Amino acid sequence: QVQLVESGGGLVQAGGSLRLSCAASGSRFSINAMAWYRQAPGKQRELVATITKGGSTNYADSVKGRFTISRDNAKNTVDLQINSLKPEDTAVYYCNAFIDARSYWGQGTQVTVSS
Repeated sequence: QVQLVESGGGLVQAGGSLRLSCAASGSRFSINAMAWYRQAPGKQRELVATITKGGSTNYADSVKGRFTISRDNAKNTVDLQINSLKPEDTAVYYCNAFIDARSYWGQGTQVTVSS
């Protein structure tokens, strides 16, 4: 059973930083693409950043220059460094992993940015 567990969320003032982490376990297969999504209250879940197994990254325009996604293939982890936080970054952040043609999700971690 594949499990993704996020950590690192919290309450932070605008302009601050957080580092989110996600650890994947239980897979017999190697992890292909990994990603972070977020869902703000009353809004649809949106893609924030992706990273391939080879380390190629992509970001939503709204987070470019502030967010950095990284991964450790040996540890099956993916991190999201979030800098210069804005109140509009407030959301539940979800880790996603694509493994053996299936998509898996973590339970989410809350990030709240106060103005």
